Amino acid sequence: MSNVTPAVAETNAKPVTAWDASRETDDSDMVTTGVARGRDRLDSATSTSSLKGNQIDTLAPRSLDDLVRNIPGVRVEGGVGDIGNSYTVRGLPLVSAGAKYLQFQEDGLPVLEFGDFNGIGADAFIRADLNLASVESIRGGSASTFTSNAPGGIINLVSKTGEVEGGSVQVSAGVNYDSNRVDFDYGGHLSESWRFHVGGFYRQGEGSRNTGYNATDGGQVKFNVTKEFEGGHIRFYGKLLDDKTPVYNGTPMAIGGTNANPTYSALANYDAVQDSVMSRNITGLTTTDESGNPTNLNLQSGYRVKSQSLGTEVQFSVGEWNFTERFRFSDMSGSADTFDPQTQIAASCFLSTACLNLTGTNSTITYASGPLAGTAIDPATRLSLTTVGHTNIHSLRNVVNDFRTSRVWEVGGGDLTTTAGVYKSFQKRDVDYFGAVIIQTLDGNGNSALVNVQQTGGAYSYKNGIFAHNDAVNGRTRMNLDYNVLAPYASFNFHKGKIAIGGSIRYDRDKVTGLVARPSTNAAVDLDHDGQINLAEQTVYIDAGTSSSVNYRNDYVSYSGGINYRMSDSFALFARHSLGGRADANEVSPTHDYVRQTEAGLKYRSNGITLNLTGFYATTRGTFAPTIADTYDVKNVRVVSRSYRTYGAEFEGAVRRGPFSVTGSATLTGGKITASTAPAPSSTGAPFLPIGTTPRRQPTFLYTLTPQFDMERVTFGANVQGQTSSYAGDVDQLKMPGFTTVGLFAQYRPVDRIALGVNVSNLFDKTAIIAVGTGSIPSAGVGTVQTLYGRLISASARFFF
Repeated sequence: MSNVTPAVAETNAKPVTAWDASRETDDSDMVTTGVARGRDRLDSATSTSSLKGNQIDTLAPRSLDDLVRNIPGVRVEGGVGDIGNSYTVRGLPLVSAGAKYLQFQEDGLPVLEFGDFNGIGADAFIRADLNLASVESIRGGSASTFTSNAPGGIINLVSKTGEVEGGSVQVSAGVNYDSNRVDFDYGGHLSESWRFHVGGFYRQGEGSRNTGYNATDGGQVKFNVTKEFEGGHIRFYGKLLDDKTPVYNGTPMAIGGTNANPTYSALANYDAVQDSVMSRNITGLTTTDESGNPTNLNLQSGYRVKSQSLGTEVQFSVGEWNFTERFRFSDMSGSADTFDPQTQIAASCFLSTACLNLTGTNSTITYASGPLAGTAIDPATRLSLTTVGHTNIHSLRNVVNDFRTSRVWEVGGGDLTTTAGVYKSFQKRDVDYFGAVIIQTLDGNGNSALVNVQQTGGAYSYKNGIFAHNDAVNGRTRMNLDYNVLAPYASFNFHKGKIAIGGSIRYDRDKVTGLVARPSTNAAVDLDHDGQINLAEQTVYIDAGTSSSVNYRNDYVSYSGGINYRMSDSFALFARHSLGGRADANEVSPTHDYVRQTEAGLKYRSNGITLNLTGFYATTRGTFAPTIADTYDVKNVRVVSRSYRTYGAEFEGAVRRGPFSVTGSATLTGGKITASTAPAPSSTGAPFLPIGTTPRRQPTFLYTLTPQFDMERVTFGANVQGQTSSYAGDVDQLKMPGFTTVGLFAQYRPVDRIALGVNVSNLFDKTAIIAVGTGSIPSAGVGTVQTLYGRLISASARFFF
């Protein structure tokens, strides 16, 4: 994508300082991600884009999902927070969290080998800050053969490496929400051949939704040093990340009307857009861990991740051969305490044995926490049964190496470029999970409280807000797995005159070994030591379960071939067909998905105008784990095998005239589920095979538009994003309305080296629903949804030196 930040003056000279660089227009149109060698986009039979550093700084995305939403063809189910969002491309199926077919990279290497580990996505270990030089992307095409497990595409965060002198410090704060942040970056030359860059951020505050406490706290530092020599360079780099952030898995909302014409509205005392079920009044929980041992959880710990990475990149030439070697070691760990609302009921439900199949005679419902602890709750008060999940990420250690060599041969009056390489990675997955279910009030502004339920004689049915000492949705698990990936690959590209023909092939061999255990024994345990066994304590897991051995191998081949016809300096046509594999990172048996894609398009670039249009057709066959609501609207994970067909077109364009510029993208997508082995429930509860239905949450049309006006001292513009309506589930019943959000940005530079900024996201405070936890109108009139953030306003001051 072309840069949206026109400079005051354009020149071919490289900027001398960081301030000069911030006012530069970067017209380069070369992407190196997911291809053998970097080429001008008009000479490449691929669909690629690049968000430049100045464009990123101007848009000031609050998190990675905000940034990625500006990439053509990519659909983001955001609003979950900095961590836990879902990503897909060109309508490829997105039925569970993470990024199954789209790989996130930093500086050309994957952050995680698999982007959809249960509860852990690659975005947990990535942060967007002033270190970014650009964000490159490739959709389809050769992504399937130049990395493993990414048949849909690659998003690569490229770091600054000290080409310009100096840096900046930026302080920013939320105007209508609690967020305080400091960013910095600095780089330059140490000598004629050595250069460096270092940068990072620290932030603290309540965050983008109401929680009642500091839910965000942490930051990162990245650094690199580069030695240039004749014919190449060697670079050493590292990253330290320690960050805590909340995860907004879902939020209750009133849902009425009909499936075809539903209404979505806020509940009394609770706004799904602004509020969260996290609260200052919900701090701890006593339960048993994955091994059956009593444990105390801090429910305000949020999602805390740590990462220490060290890596090298070497590029050099020997004669006519070019070599590239990339290596990185990452030690990643952390823990997560997350809230996931399941069923919303009136407090009076606990006074009836007919509700939720409850047993016993209850007579008193009181607050168990907060300033009203011990006082009675009105039976009409809305409550939520919420899953509280705890994940111990002992280690996601990742060791990656990618070595390749290439050479250009003169053949038949043209240039034949051949490339061969080998990719090797070791991915650790040492995690534990356990959970419980709590009873809480639905009060906004971080005021939710836990609930006690007592019987007529005073004995507790549910005490301290604990409804169950087990997460019925996910189950307790101990897992220690090692993924060993080996993938040799090769490619060729023959360029003669206006024609370029290329192809590539990759063989992946994945070896998975380790142990998995799930508890199987439960008993009545007095966990709160009050001398009574309440209903929640009647079923408590007390063992670690028997470990099962995992040992299997996955083998598959991916390939891609394309042709590019550059009709003129400003216009090119291309076509490509690819077959990409993706190993399922499960703990059961060797399975892998296949994505077959055909694409064709045109590219135009001339006199400040850039236009790219690509049509695509894809079929996908694989194993998925969608969440499907039961009769109580509790989300259950079910493993299914399905096939999908997707087709459509993606458009990307930019126009620049003097101080005015506008960029935009649009993706038109259609598709069907063509085969399925497992039924999904319909509104009547009868089994239903979702064959011939539209995939869940897939809008027909996605679009972005960013007009901008730039002068010497002032820059201002808007960022418009939207999508059309879609179905909440795979049964084509409940509709989710389309939406358009408008963001504004402005920057004022009173003097050189100082920039003052204001950013507004979702200016009109639209209720932008991304996902709904049920496929039809819930019987109780309340369901869980996922929304984008409401209106957020931030201000910043940046000082260059």
